Amino acid sequence: MPTTPQTTDELFQALRENDRRPHGRARTVTAEELVEAAEQFEEPVPLIHALLELQEAYTYGAEPRKSPVVFARLLTLFDEQPDLFDEQLRHLLFWRFKWVANALRSVPEIPLAGLRQWLTEMRDRYEKAGLGLQPYYGQAYQLAVHTGEETTLAYELWASRTRTRLSDCEACETCDRGLYHLAAGDDERALDTLEPVLEGKESCQEEPARSVSHALLPLLRTGRTDRARALHLTGYRACRRNPSMAPEVGRHLEFCALTGNEARGLELLAENRTLFDEVDSPLDLLDFLTGVEVLLRRVEALGHGSLPASGFAGRTWTASALRAEVRGRAADLAARFDTRNGTTAHTDRRTTRLDRAPLLEELELTLRTRGLDDLAPDASPGTAAAPRTTSPLPETPAELITRSRELDEEGHPDAMACRARLRALAAEPGYTHPDDPAVGPLVLLRADLLADEAERAGEKDGFDEAVALFEEAAGLYEDAGAPDRAVLARAAAVLAGAGNVPGGEQDADAKTAALTAAHAEVVRLHEETPGLAPYQEARLLRIRATALGLRLQGTGAEEHVAPVLAEAELLEEFATRHDLALQVSGARLLRASTHALAGDLPAALAETDGLHGRLTEHGPAWHLPRTLALRARLRLGLQDVEGAHADLTEALRRAADWPAGPATSRLHVDMAEVLMHLGRPEEALRHLTRSAELDLRLGSRTDAFCTYSNAAQLSLDLGRVEECIALLDSLLAEPDVTAGEVDDRLVAQLRLTRARALRAGEDLKAATAECAALAAESADWDDDPGSHALIAAETAVLLGESGEFDRARQAADQAIAAHARGPRYEQLSNCLRELARLTAQRRGADGLADARAYLDDAARVAEEARAAAYEPQGRALDTALAYEHGRVNAYAGAYEEALTALDRALSLLGDPGQEQPHAAEWAECARLAGAVEGIYLERPLGALIRLDEAVSLLTALGHTEECEELEALATRLRDDE
Repeated sequence: MPTTPQTTDELFQALRENDRRPHGRARTVTAEELVEAAEQFEEPVPLIHALLELQEAYTYGAEPRKSPVVFARLLTLFDEQPDLFDEQLRHLLFWRFKWVANALRSVPEIPLAGLRQWLTEMRDRYEKAGLGLQPYYGQAYQLAVHTGEETTLAYELWASRTRTRLSDCEACETCDRGLYHLAAGDDERALDTLEPVLEGKESCQEEPARSVSHALLPLLRTGRTDRARALHLTGYRACRRNPSMAPEVGRHLEFCALTGNEARGLELLAENRTLFDEVDSPLDLLDFLTGVEVLLRRVEALGHGSLPASGFAGRTWTASALRAEVRGRAADLAARFDTRNGTTAHTDRRTTRLDRAPLLEELELTLRTRGLDDLAPDASPGTAAAPRTTSPLPETPAELITRSRELDEEGHPDAMACRARLRALAAEPGYTHPDDPAVGPLVLLRADLLADEAERAGEKDGFDEAVALFEEAAGLYEDAGAPDRAVLARAAAVLAGAGNVPGGEQDADAKTAALTAAHAEVVRLHEETPGLAPYQEARLLRIRATALGLRLQGTGAEEHVAPVLAEAELLEEFATRHDLALQVSGARLLRASTHALAGDLPAALAETDGLHGRLTEHGPAWHLPRTLALRARLRLGLQDVEGAHADLTEALRRAADWPAGPATSRLHVDMAEVLMHLGRPEEALRHLTRSAELDLRLGSRTDAFCTYSNAAQLSLDLGRVEECIALLDSLLAEPDVTAGEVDDRLVAQLRLTRARALRAGEDLKAATAECAALAAESADWDDDPGSHALIAAETAVLLGESGEFDRARQAADQAIAAHARGPRYEQLSNCLRELARLTAQRRGADGLADARAYLDDAARVAEEARAAAYEPQGRALDTALAYEHGRVNAYAGAYEEALTALDRALSLLGDPGQEQPHAAEWAECARLAGAVEGIYLERPLGALIRLDEAVSLLTALGHTEECEELEALATRLRDDE
């Protein structure tokens, strides 16, 4: 708390501000300080409010030991000065008798006699106050459930009574009734009872999250897996990191463990690591730890006990070590409750949960499907998974080195796995290099490994690193007496160096010059190095051709086409003469790509058709996926979407025969694009996530995050909001993301999509907080003011939707200032118009001046867009602005101004035309004009003429659906006459 309140007004303001904070230690500490501040005032009412806030903080902050103490002070104040408690305060006081009963049950040190004594006190107080006893019987039933006594009578005494104003909310009572049937083993009846809460028809602060957590396993047992999956996603987000909902978090962990989602369970455990130390309620902690143990027991049973796991603060845990610690603590808690209660209920319930067998071998919970193998230490960020091979690797180092070089000459995919194994062997402290002239010295092997590392760096656009590694490898090749290999490494370094030149518009000439120079340098190296083996000379020719191909790709210039085709022809002729099938294929692929870049798609397609036939007959078979992928892209360019889909289907089938690499990842991305063209977005989403998973396993994390970002946006577009949020939460929790090692703009895009998903999921508070944080961070993006403008604009709208109009104006001004340096015409115009609408709609006439100010800003943006010849992707800015003037003035009661603005909008729109979107916009504008004129200005005759003319015009153009609302309004006006 920045300053101590000096007046009661300041105290009440501070209490209101604290009430808006999420429950947790920060809110609780502030509540404690506010009680101390309230004690300085002679007037006791502020202290009553401060104590009520503190008790709520303790209750929902999972600190049950302190809640009864605070309530005792309130009860004393009530007994001494009952007149201080108005009707609302009196209601709160009697409501919280139940809170104290819950708190006392949660602490095993409180004797059972003390619990019963409190219930007697509650009953006596309620009877004396003339209050119904249903809430008392509800607490008596809860005590029976807690102790494990016979609950039937207690349930009937509670459930058969009429609810009162002090009864638990309907959602909570519905949950308790459902749990009664669940405890009796009747899953179907339990789920039927819980359904109103699960559907969101009944809710409160803890519901439906509490009911959802209990419904997950019954839903699985009754075969409703899709419902269980959906509720897990929504329910978990509602309770995560919340100390007062630690039991619910534990049940979600248990659900993961019993559905083959142990990896997701460990991920969620990490997200909730603070609960181990923040939950002060022994009963809640017991429930949470039992769920944790179910998960860890399953992880250990699957042979992954050595995996790292998040647990109690102060040390690093493995799954096995944490399980042992959790088991001891949870067993002790259960025993303490059972000792207090004189039963074995808590130990028995815990044993039942721990002994449950998995209900499903595998249930896909999120868009990011991972197994425990993916969490192994060698699968950490930045580390590529070990590549697989199509045949077993040789056993001895000598055989492995020989095999690696043979495969490298062929360009065989298995070479990658050989080199990975060699790299691991050479790095071992006790490695002994073979004394074999055929293998060569150790320095030759180290050069091979450096060259391989350089290639992988280049594939990830790490050009500086690639150049350095290739140059170092060239030096080692010279030392090893292999000048031919040194030349290849130096040629590769030259090409990588040209690739490092930025490729933006301002650097296009520099890039072109660099690639031209690179080609000349490789030609020089080629001409000055006689005696190369055919496969080496073919590689030099391939590098020469690639340099010119990249130049053409960057410029698209017609004069750059012929040189590439000439180099490709030279390469193919040489490769054919020496029977180098790999390079023949490479030359033809290059020629096909060149025709495509030159705009001759039919010629490119014919080239790939011929290459496909050759590869099918002569090989190499591992080039077929790449060829099919290129042919698919060409067919897509020629509008043959079905043909593209067939090619990619075959390419993926063929690729399954070879180690998955970047090319396979690209196949999935291409397939996703084709499926979107075919109107099959759900399948496209699956291919995007598959591509991202492959990139992660290859260590291409930036590519993976980019693809996952696209997948998240697609899932949001498809309305799969909770899956989108779960995916982004998972990505944003990755260690390299939290450590700031991933590009900040990419992370910002992930966070922005998450904010949009939260908004779509109606979590406006969380969406606003995320967007506001992003807006603050992006304010420093001097190199990218346009992105800040977009983020600030979205933040402004969210703040407006939250009713925080002052902050919304500040954010809008930030967006306008950033827009001046990096224009975002359409996004900013949309933002300003929406803020105008929200202001007028929420504040009416009082907000009209502010709303019009937003529209004036939007008018300036539209004028700037016209001057810049900007063409919006959506509605025309001037037309949309005129319509919004009409809507804003109508909300504020300025009806004549509204009608004038709407007529102007109709004039700007012109006739409805043949296009449906334009007709729909025109019809909506005509409808609103008719409503303003006929209803608010009370001129029904003019409105009817307007509406009838609009209907006739739309009908003549075939837009009958757009006429429906116009006809309905006209009917209403006629009926009112």
